[in-house]
Amino acid sequence: MSFPSQGARANKLLALLPSSDYCAIAREITYVELPRGVMLAKTGRPIEYVYFLTNGIGSVIVATAEGNRAEAGIFGFDGYIPTSAIAGMETSPYDVLIQVAAKGYEMPYENFRRWMDSNRNFSRIMIRSIEAFSIQLAYTAVSNAIHEVTQRLARWLLMCDDRIMGNEIELTHEFLSIMLAVRRPTVTTSLHVLEGQGLIRSERGNIIIRNRSGLEQYAHDAYGRPETEYFRLMQGFS
Repeated sequence: MSFPSQGARANKLLALLPSSDYCAIAREITYVELPRGVMLAKTGRPIEYVYFLTNGIGSVIVATAEGNRAEAGIFGFDGYIPTSAIAGMETSPYDVLIQVAAKGYEMPYENFRRWMDSNRNFSRIMIRSIEAFSIQLAYTAVSNAIHEVTQRLARWLLMCDDRIMGNEIELTHEFLSIMLAVRRPTVTTSLHVLEGQGLIRSERGNIIIRNRSGLEQYAHDAYGRPETEYFRLMQGFS
């Protein structure tokens, strides 16, 4: 089996590693294809693998004691999951599932922890990634508090668009309702608003970005700062 490429389309974190470290790590990761809906981690269950996506999108889902669910954050080729592995936690505090069919690499949890403890380059990149992800989570909390639903939808669509090739995103209304913590009719109404302004086209289970710059303007300050911070945090390694 050949090792995964460290090129531009690989996982961004692994691509930042020095080539010698990457070649060593490549021997300890396994290529996986992850269909939509696959659960990568389950609340309260042991973490078996850490995943580095190369395409597709995953979601961190938080559930309350009464069974209410909302998306806290998303990830793609920009990071790794479950993020709690960085702290040595052996069980996941949240659900992690694939939102848009993905490909990537899995590393056994024990191997991830060994690399964190023994390799400075690896640990620095993973820690920077966690800081970037925490900024995304913080802005999600702020956006949920101050932005109206359609602006929040525009933000999520832009974040998804950042992590896929092309301009088509396979998202169902049901999953969008989880992303936004609203009922499905509210999602439908917000999609109609964005579609009416020529920013997207919504088809069954599929959303096409028609006007990226217009969507950014609509999202206003709901989008942009976490993306800028990710670049700032990671540019020192490139």
